[in-house]
Amino acid sequence: MSKVTRRGVLAASLATPFLAPHGWAQAKWPTGPLRWVVAFAAGGAADTVARNVGLRVSEILGQQVIIDNRTGGNSIVAANAVMQAPRDGQTFLIDAANQVTNEFLIKDLPFDYQKTWIPVTRLSDFPQVLAVKSDFPAKTLEDYIAMAKAKPGVIGYGTPPAAGMAHMAGAEFQRRAGIKLIHAPFRGGADAARDIGAGAIDSVLITTNSIRPPLAAGRCRILAVTSLKRPPVFPDVPTFAEQGFPGFDLNDWNGLFAATGTPAELILRMQQACAEAITDAKVKEKLDATGAVLTANTPAEFKTWLDTQRTLLGKLIVEAGIKLE
Repeated sequence: MSKVTRRGVLAASLATPFLAPHGWAQAKWPTGPLRWVVAFAAGGAADTVARNVGLRVSEILGQQVIIDNRTGGNSIVAANAVMQAPRDGQTFLIDAANQVTNEFLIKDLPFDYQKTWIPVTRLSDFPQVLAVKSDFPAKTLEDYIAMAKAKPGVIGYGTPPAAGMAHMAGAEFQRRAGIKLIHAPFRGGADAARDIGAGAIDSVLITTNSIRPPLAAGRCRILAVTSLKRPPVFPDVPTFAEQGFPGFDLNDWNGLFAATGTPAELILRMQQACAEAITDAKVKEKLDATGAVLTANTPAEFKTWLDTQRTLLGKLIVEAGIKLE
């Protein structure tokens, strides 16, 4: 008979889902402050969306939404923090593409994403742009592709970070255009924007928000947007889809997730609160300026979209040999 240790008991308790009695949880919810564990740093795009939407959700539900930033491990640190909380609808995870890409990028994951996480709602999309430095010869996306075909493996493009959505969009662009670029991963969008502004790199794929400082200074030009439709912040910039790549739609994004075991009724009520929050004029005013496209779709719609993304990005990661660097 194996020896039972204190450490073993603790480990077992952390691995066991905390289930709340459904009737009690539904009647009392929320029972106190809600916690949104954000897998990204304070001040970033996902954090900005979480704080502004969360503030309005606090008013709607009558309980404060506390933003808890837990960075590290390609979002696994934040995920573990939520998994160790009671499954009573008081704690949620704010995550992004890691939900569908980590299983293809990281060996020996501590959990199965599809079995562990329930999609609540996709909060927002952040369209991305392909921009070139101000003295780069290409004036259009067609010119850029022609240059890349003439000089394969010479033109550089930067993204934040390696294996992020911008990297995915760049890999898909190269695959469909039949070109070869040099990828340069940056820690964040601000770093990539700084280098394109300084003329230190040929081009970048970063969000509409990140590109604004060098664009305003006249130090870069935008050639295309990764969203299917032109974003409100850049209505005059054509999309990849408009320029010979039908269906191209690869944006940065963030969404709300609950750990398996959270009552379905509470998940729906949280989604409804988020959907109401994004229609608030003050929320829209603050987030429209960042380039965020607010969504707050239903759990079913979010799941269907995630399944499509998982298939597309999983294939892309394998075929393009994308790795965490």
